[in-house]
Amino acid sequence: MGTWQTEPDKKGISAYVKVYDCGDAVCGEITRTFNSQGQEIKAASLGHTVIRNATPTGNGKYEGRAWIPAHQREYPAGMTLQGDRMTVRGCMGPVCMSQKWTRIR
Repeated sequence: MGTWQTEPDKKGISAYVKVYDCGDAVCGEITRTFNSQGQEIKAASLGHTVIRNATPTGNGKYEGRAWIPAHQREYPAGMTLQGDRMTVRGCMGPVCMSQKWTRIR
């Protein structure tokens, strides 16, 4: 749980994602967005739930769904928590990508 900062996307935009309990799972919503210079902006993804129904599978791992703003679609995703770092990965067909997020709160 808490607020996590994403890595910048291909356009240089990064976000704060608030991760919270949603029933027996965790979800995450984009609460703030920033341009490549670190200035806060109102990106189109602001307010979207990007992590959906991620359930724990053991050893700090979660499996669920992720909404990818660049594609406007939801995909299978997983998260691995290691202290104040979290690796978020998702697959779009045979292509998988990941990002390292850092806990800020």
